[in-house]
Amino acid sequence: MRIFPVARLLAATILAGFLLGVPVQGAVYTLKNGMQIEGMPGKIASLASDPLKPDGGQGESSPKLILFADDGIRRTFFSQYQLRSAVPSPQVNLEKVEIRQRVVKTGRRIGSIGAILRVTPFDQYGRRVFTIKAARGPIDIVQGITEITPTYTKVEGLISKESYVCETRIATSSIPGTTLSLILKRQLDMSKPGDRLRIVRLYMQAQRYQDALVELEAAITQFPGLKNLNDQVKQLRQRLADRLIQEIEFRREAGQHENVYTWLSNFPSEGVAVETLLKVRDLLKEYDDQNKQRLKVLELFEHHLSLVSDDTFKKKIRPILEEVKLELNFNTLNRMADFLRLADDPDLGSDAKLALAISGWLMGPGEGTENLVVAASLRTVRDQVREYLACEQEEERQAILKRLRAIEGSAPANVARLIAHMKPVKKTVPQESPIEGLMEFTVPGLEEDEQFKYFVQLPPGYDPYRRYRCIVTLNGAGSTARQQIDWWAGAFHAKKKIRLGQATRHGCIVIAPVWNRAYQSKYMYSAREHAAVLFSVRDACQRFSINTDRIFLTGHSMGGDAAWDIGLAHPDLWAGVIPIVARADKYVSRYWENGRQVPFYFVLGEMDGNSMAGNARDFNRYLTRQGFDTMIVEYRGRGHEHFQDEIHRMFEWIRLHERDFFPKEFKSVTMRPWDNYFWWAELDDFPQRSVVIPLEWPVARARPAETEGVIHENNRIRIRSSTSKVTVWLSPEMVDFQQRIYVTINGREMGQEVEVSLDVLLEDVRTRGDRQHPFWAKVGR
Repeated sequence: MRIFPVARLLAATILAGFLLGVPVQGAVYTLKNGMQIEGMPGKIASLASDPLKPDGGQGESSPKLILFADDGIRRTFFSQYQLRSAVPSPQVNLEKVEIRQRVVKTGRRIGSIGAILRVTPFDQYGRRVFTIKAARGPIDIVQGITEITPTYTKVEGLISKESYVCETRIATSSIPGTTLSLILKRQLDMSKPGDRLRIVRLYMQAQRYQDALVELEAAITQFPGLKNLNDQVKQLRQRLADRLIQEIEFRREAGQHENVYTWLSNFPSEGVAVETLLKVRDLLKEYDDQNKQRLKVLELFEHHLSLVSDDTFKKKIRPILEEVKLELNFNTLNRMADFLRLADDPDLGSDAKLALAISGWLMGPGEGTENLVVAASLRTVRDQVREYLACEQEEERQAILKRLRAIEGSAPANVARLIAHMKPVKKTVPQESPIEGLMEFTVPGLEEDEQFKYFVQLPPGYDPYRRYRCIVTLNGAGSTARQQIDWWAGAFHAKKKIRLGQATRHGCIVIAPVWNRAYQSKYMYSAREHAAVLFSVRDACQRFSINTDRIFLTGHSMGGDAAWDIGLAHPDLWAGVIPIVARADKYVSRYWENGRQVPFYFVLGEMDGNSMAGNARDFNRYLTRQGFDTMIVEYRGRGHEHFQDEIHRMFEWIRLHERDFFPKEFKSVTMRPWDNYFWWAELDDFPQRSVVIPLEWPVARARPAETEGVIHENNRIRIRSSTSKVTVWLSPEMVDFQQRIYVTINGREMGQEVEVSLDVLLEDVRTRGDRQHPFWAKVGR
């Protein structure tokens, strides 16, 4: 029976891949940091008053060094100097559904969007009330969805009692699936197979494969003539399976092994390709093989220990085996690589193999010793080091240091490896909370009776032996540190007993310092605010296994102002900084050169007052000079918002960035006494003309103190600084301690021999909290 010939034609277009819609041609830019940006391309000279003017307001003769891509919802700006390659994007016919609404065409126009007081959810007609703060009180703007595409949704002002002309774009992915379905089904004719298939195409292009599958199966049930699309149903099931495999591999990379094993064990098989099921089997086999290796390690360890003839010595080693039994897992199994590799070596005695197991466990792969006496002493060294790092009394620390020096195996090289592979220093007891992994801590403040509070959210399956990326997030006025945790880690799902946000998915630790005072409405650029953030981060690094090369600082509104300033003031601490709706002020414009050493990702709204124009001077500096890894994202028609739409791209950017703690050279400027530490240089005794505290800002003719450091070949370190006192901290990642080291400070070569020092190493780790890059020696004048 010949039914629905139009539907069959539409089905053929789906199967052939030629989807109906509006053709879009753009470009795909690949940046040097690995980020890919797609959209309609453009090139301008400046981000002045109107970034889309052909000359950016700077005249035709100005070089156009700023590139941008417009994907319909936002414009992404970056520097010509950061471009690696550009290719035309493939032409895609995007499905676009227009929604009939009574749109305001003329009348009062919203020039800028201030503080957002309330946003109601979209109803089944695609309408909502958007309430903003204005000089004369709150304004209620009735808005309606007028266009839906797979990537963005256009929202415009509707005719109402108080009508306003406005247009904005939001990510289609930000609209709940049930709401989107209601809106589409009210607009399109569900009695027509062609309209039903339009919804399927839109969902497929948006990669909402589960929704597409539900709609396609419903369409086939309603219209039997579409049964030839059953093959497409199979393809969608396969896409869902592929997506699930990708997510499982993603979660495995994030260290969520328990969940991953459960998902693999219960992987759906209906309608899934054999190749996919084989991949699932292989992934399960990897886990099973690793578990067998774990059991083999424990069995061999027990065997070699039983062969130790000295009962006293055996008793000393037994606690190490018990520790390994408890804590050897997928994250630590690689420590036993040398032990497993040489397990069957007939030339190695039982004592040597046992020494490899012990030293591998304590110091990591590739650092083993075959001397059992030295290996056994390493546990004593580690425990003494932990005690030193946790001790608050100077006299007690000196006593521990004295004991350490008398223990075999306490050389600085061994101590550094032990510190890198041991658990965090501060023991943290899990706190009672309905949300697993959510904790609250306090740290001493600047004043004697002051304390700073901060919140931490740990990811699922947190293991103190695994290093985690970390996001430090600062709240804006009118919001809280707890809300920042929710923004990044997601709301808590009571049934699933887990947060459902992106930081949870990516396996990140989220830290939210309570950095501002109650009722504070703007950032003050003060020592107290810096301390609230930095002290919280340091304390968290001492409590949790944070990858100090992957700490990202971010903030919203005045918290974004703080992130921008603190990021520039302490560029050596961050893998990247993400200020959201931030504004440049005070020190930010004087510290701009510090931005060469730390990547920035700015997000703002096109209608957030004069935000772009106000920040243009600093943005232009970042985008028109070489050496800056900076990206600026401007959302079309949006105001002073939180921009949850951008979180997926933020994490893509986060995954691509890692701190370089030992740059071959750096230049920095500073104007505050507490902004005095840059990588391996500590500064003191600032010239009077360079010191400007926030309450005195601005000071005429004040000049920042400049510092320039270079790590040369042949163990030579050179530093020049406007400050009269400089301390150079040294690490084996900078110099070879086996050779003569030459340190020149402000043109004067320091004559003393540089020797590694156990107390320098331990004090550095204790005070900075960085267990990955401890300094072993220091030179100063």
